Amino acid sequence: MSFNAKRTFFILLGFSLLLLFYFMPEVKPAVDPMGKVFPLSQAGKAAIGLFLLAGVWWVFEVIPIGVTSIAIGVFQPLFSIRSAKEAMKDFMDPTVMFILGSLLVGLAFTKAGITKRIAYKMLAVVGEDTRKIMLGVFVITAALTHLMAHTAVAATMFPIMMAILALYGEGNKPTKFGKAMFIGMAYTAGAGSVATLMGGARNPAAVGFFKEFTGQDVSFIAFSQHLLPLAWVSVFIIWFLLITVLKPEKSKIVGIREKASQLYAELGPMSRQEIMVLLLVAGAISILVLQSFIPALKAIDRSIPLLIAGLLFFMLEILTVQDLEKSIPWNIVLLFSGAMSIGFALWRTGAAEWMAVSFIALLQGAHWVIFVLGISVLVMILTNFIMNVAAISIVLPVALVIAKYLGVNPELVLYSSVAMAGMPFILLIGAAPNAIAYESKQFTTGEFFKYGIPASLLILGLLLVFMFTYWPLIGMSPLVK
Repeated sequence: MSFNAKRTFFILLGFSLLLLFYFMPEVKPAVDPMGKVFPLSQAGKAAIGLFLLAGVWWVFEVIPIGVTSIAIGVFQPLFSIRSAKEAMKDFMDPTVMFILGSLLVGLAFTKAGITKRIAYKMLAVVGEDTRKIMLGVFVITAALTHLMAHTAVAATMFPIMMAILALYGEGNKPTKFGKAMFIGMAYTAGAGSVATLMGGARNPAAVGFFKEFTGQDVSFIAFSQHLLPLAWVSVFIIWFLLITVLKPEKSKIVGIREKASQLYAELGPMSRQEIMVLLLVAGAISILVLQSFIPALKAIDRSIPLLIAGLLFFMLEILTVQDLEKSIPWNIVLLFSGAMSIGFALWRTGAAEWMAVSFIALLQGAHWVIFVLGISVLVMILTNFIMNVAAISIVLPVALVIAKYLGVNPELVLYSSVAMAGMPFILLIGAAPNAIAYESKQFTTGEFFKYGIPASLLILGLLLVFMFTYWPLIGMSPLVK
């Protein structure tokens, strides 16, 4: 066993941060504009330390990312953050099961041959230019997220992209083309998901908070009117950034259009298995879409339709136990189990609220631009570590209260927060598409972090442009008149 100084340093750095916060003296409570006090308990301090340990270990991959998640479950009872039962219960949270269901859908698409059919058809249309191929992947990804959860979209796109990567002709080794395509898929899945109320649970949750605190409702059309253009400009910005910093080794894949057309023809007509998979997935997605319109369906957790489809795949022998054992990326499932556990630990110990209120209190007397950008940055940071719904539920209520005192239009706070909650570009745990993309083995967590910083800054810049141009043009002024 060889000694790795860099790995040892980051292991010890993670432990040091945990111990620093665990033994830190009592800190001042946070106070919101209404005078409500948010103390930071001993368990809350330890939760923040564990949160930082997990971040360091995940970014620098000192141990497998799934094993870091196990450490999160183990350290919570050891440092009296939460009981083992509470910490481990989150490993089977419905959100984790939704991710597992999405992975089963992607696996069924691959095994049935649907992904090759889609990939070959797309390549026959877009042609040989690698930049256009990437743009085609990003556009399809973003468009699908308008109607279905971005996790399901990422799971569906992943095998299609693996088929494209195989045609690129560099084997399994990481390439700039592969890095850009998979990182870009994760980013554009997030960008596209902010365009409609159906793109993610954070969107209707934010609208619900907005209605509760302002008394104003936001329609499906109004939501998309404000965020659809921002989503699509974001998609093209992401594409331009990635083809610039990760310029593909090959400008063209010579003969790929003809080869793709030939391979598509060789597939022949759709098989009975392909049709069955499509019908089952269409049924599951239909239920997820109709939940927004049919009250009786809202009580069904969003993981259930995908898991039912997964059960039927096994009953109909489309998938087998060997697929479950060898083809499901359990490292990724564990990653999100740990992310859910640390997110709930921060929430239930009060640490998340303490951090958010402490930060927002600094913005009380700020200019409206600084205030809105500050809120956006806070949401962006939190959503890279905890569930985006939790980030919205922590930040938005306090931000709307302060906005009232500053005379800032609450709609501006709403749309800015939702936009940034949908685009966690820095850490894999920020969103399921990030982790699904990582399974390609085309990039490291460090590389994802590296390219996520400029991507996040560009989206913040775009948000600033929209504040002064498009949003005022459609009647949303920054200040209350």
